[in-house]
Amino acid sequence: MPAQTDERERMGAPTVPGERMGRRSIVRTPARERTAMRREVGFTLIELMIVVAVVAILAMIALPMYTEQTRKGKRAEAAQALGDMQLRQESWRADHPTYGVLNDLTGSAANTTAYNNGLKHYTVSVSGNTGTGYTLTATRKGEMASDPKCGNFTMTMVAGVVTKGVSTGDADYCWRK
Repeated sequence: MPAQTDERERMGAPTVPGERMGRRSIVRTPARERTAMRREVGFTLIELMIVVAVVAILAMIALPMYTEQTRKGKRAEAAQALGDMQLRQESWRADHPTYGVLNDLTGSAANTTAYNNGLKHYTVSVSGNTGTGYTLTATRKGEMASDPKCGNFTMTMVAGVVTKGVSTGDADYCWRK
């Protein structure tokens, strides 16, 4: 009978009484039971698609906010440069009958060029200088030339009153620090 049992096992016949013929019997061993109980690990395609969608939505919100914050930092250069020129104008006016042109304020044409080259995002100019007033302008250059919210910064002094403005946009928003 043992030879018959070996041949039956090889043919896929049941080895245990009561098992059906035609199905291969699976011998349950502890190793096979551990494998059968293991859960597949990893992510489904739908889970990955949801994560990609959430990241895309966050990027759509965060990128414009980040860009605007970097522009605000670059606009600070215009406010600083115009404030510096305002102090130079007052210092010049203390010793002269009129406010000075840019070359007077920096010392020479070469210094004016060096001053403006030292500014990364704006170029400063002086216009309308008289004995009672002047206009300082910070003109955008480089990547700030396409700033959609704030145009060129201006600082106008007339009879002791200083007015801050921008060529396009809201002056209060643009001059805010």
